[in-house]
Amino acid sequence: MIAETGAGQHGVATATLCAKLNLDCEVYMGAEDVERQALNVHRMKMLGAKVIPVTSGSQTLKDALNEALRDWVTNIQNTFYCIGTVAGPHPYPIMVRDFQAIIGQETKAQLKKYTKSDPDFLIACVGGGSNAMGLFYPYVNNKKVKFIGVEAAGSGIKTGKHAATLSAGSVGVLHGNKTYLLQDADGQIIPTHSISAGLDYPGVGPEHAFYKDTKRAEYVAVTDKDALKGIDLLSQTEGIIPALETAHAIGYLPKLCRGKGKNKIIVVNVSGRGDKDMHTLIGIQGLGNLGTK
Repeated sequence: MIAETGAGQHGVATATLCAKLNLDCEVYMGAEDVERQALNVHRMKMLGAKVIPVTSGSQTLKDALNEALRDWVTNIQNTFYCIGTVAGPHPYPIMVRDFQAIIGQETKAQLKKYTKSDPDFLIACVGGGSNAMGLFYPYVNNKKVKFIGVEAAGSGIKTGKHAATLSAGSVGVLHGNKTYLLQDADGQIIPTHSISAGLDYPGVGPEHAFYKDTKRAEYVAVTDKDALKGIDLLSQTEGIIPALETAHAIGYLPKLCRGKGKNKIIVVNVSGRGDKDMHTLIGIQGLGNLGTK
């Protein structure tokens, strides 16, 4: 079994599965992500997986996916590729969407129990887009429920140092699917930047591209700075420390509430836990500044 991972969450899940089923497991991970997601790297190794740092390109999620695809097509007779997002060649976008749909199904069940009504807004961070698609898809035919996907604006879209594919990209082909990409005039992929390893991807799942084109979903972008504010907001109001990926969705929440969220039911998907990002946060903020409002 092979997999790619950015933040390491999918890598840990795949390694866990392989440990349970006694399968060999190799996980491709960008060398930069290996450094900033050291805790999840250690988890994968403890579970018996081989973590393979990818040193080509930007050394992030795109390059990990490149190497995993190369491995798969070279060793297709004895290898299964467990892809971690709603991108890649068919049928992976559909397979991952349907598996992740448990998120939206569980949301429906809980809201039925506690509020007896549908949500007004669903919000989730979007890199490749699997957690967002899992939340959105069970509501896709309910047009009263508005979808908001939150991308990584990094240092700001105008700076060029971002990973906001749907907000600032153009149509192209990458990793076997036609979608929105961050690319130059010749169709070459340009470097991306995000404080979060899981959102640092120059493409997005093709179904998200369809939602954008049909206006079924709205896609916005949140900077690294506002994502850090999102971590503090959730940590200090709910006692839940979110992953940097999730923090982008939380970072957008105050803006939504000030604008059109008054007296609305808003669901934000908390897609990852923040313990994996402590190493990164300490490096950025220092121990003395963590948690300041």
